[in-house]
Amino acid sequence: MMDNLTARLRTIVESSAFQNTVIAVILVNSVTLGLETSPWFKTHYANVLFIIDRAAIAFFVAELLIKLFVYRLGFFRSAWNVFDFLVVAVTLIPATDNMSILRMLRIIRAFRLISAVTGMRTVIEGLLRALPGMGSIAMLLLLLFYVAAVMATTLFGGEFDTWFGSVGRSAFSLFQIMTLESWSMGIVRPLMEVYPYAWLFFVIFILLSSFTVLNLFIAIIVNAVNYVSSHQEHAPTSIESLTREIAELRSDIRDFKAQRNELH
Repeated sequence: MMDNLTARLRTIVESSAFQNTVIAVILVNSVTLGLETSPWFKTHYANVLFIIDRAAIAFFVAELLIKLFVYRLGFFRSAWNVFDFLVVAVTLIPATDNMSILRMLRIIRAFRLISAVTGMRTVIEGLLRALPGMGSIAMLLLLLFYVAAVMATTLFGGEFDTWFGSVGRSAFSLFQIMTLESWSMGIVRPLMEVYPYAWLFFVIFILLSSFTVLNLFIAIIVNAVNYVSSHQEHAPTSIESLTREIAELRSDIRDFKAQRNELH
């Protein structure tokens, strides 16, 4: 009887209809939490927003309890299940008027969309896989910044103390230049009035930082996401599916043993 109930519940929680319902509840709850920041909505629809919020919490708790019942300890073998569990647990902490940060944390329920939507999961898994390579590129970028900051301080610090008076100021100014935010009219052209050939330094820096190193970041991330996506497509089953197949095999083995005992 218990095995039949577990099998039925597993079929429900793994169905696309249930997953779509979870996504819909997350979206509605996220919109509700956003509307709570509006004084007009809080004045006219405070009770409605409160009811929707509590209904969403009840749904999330019920979802986790069902999954815990179905998968038992296997629930925690999936990192995404642990993520969902922690997000819901944090938002269940009671918040008072003196603990506004706890009320603010309720919006992190929106992050459950990451685990609920397959495409988002793929991107996050790709980012995590790309971290080692991104670390190497980050070290290269820091080295480039340090060398360029020292050079900029030496070259331009005497006349333009505000932008290049120290290595720290130079690094911040170079970061602004790397993002291409007001770099020409805001920094470089005023420098060129004193140092006519300053453009050469900054053009080389932009080519190395914005167009080369940052594109390496993008290339590593894209490659990692493609790797994760291709492996997901070729993966025969998910952890939940494997758990279900193991349970079915155990049930078949029990039936086989029962039939063998009847024959003897």
